[in-house]
Amino acid sequence: MDKICQRLSDLGYAIYDAPAPVGSYVQCVRTGNLLHLSGGISVNGEDKYFGKVGQDLTVEEGQDLTVEEGQAAARAAILNRLAVIVQAVGSLEKVSRIVAVNGFVNAGPDFYDHPKVLNGASDLLVEAFGEIGRHSRTAVGVSALPLNVAVEISMVVEVCG
Repeated sequence: MDKICQRLSDLGYAIYDAPAPVGSYVQCVRTGNLLHLSGGISVNGEDKYFGKVGQDLTVEEGQDLTVEEGQAAARAAILNRLAVIVQAVGSLEKVSRIVAVNGFVNAGPDFYDHPKVLNGASDLLVEAFGEIGRHSRTAVGVSALPLNVAVEISMVVEVCG
């Protein structure tokens, strides 16, 4: 197990096998030393987050998630993306920089804390990778996401070798 995966395990997180694409795309495209990762949803193993963040919903409409649950959803989505990196290059040790994170939060029209939700992913990347985990970021709210997941994240990562 590489040092990054061990650090994540010590923090209580697990990386599962990379999910197969569910449409007409690939999970990752490498150009030079950059990996461009497709959007990954807030599902990582048994950790699954569905519904809207920060909106009061009726039972019929779906699940309402707090900001803290949204942060957990963002962590699940980023772990999902880390699995794709492992699949693409064999080890998280080959990551030389997390370049960019683009996060989409399933939220209602009066929710404005999208950056707080995405901090779940950003903070985890810094905990796992240290300074090379600091990245540029986009955090936006959307009216719906595939499968009604709470968060979707795409990223750009620089690798060596």
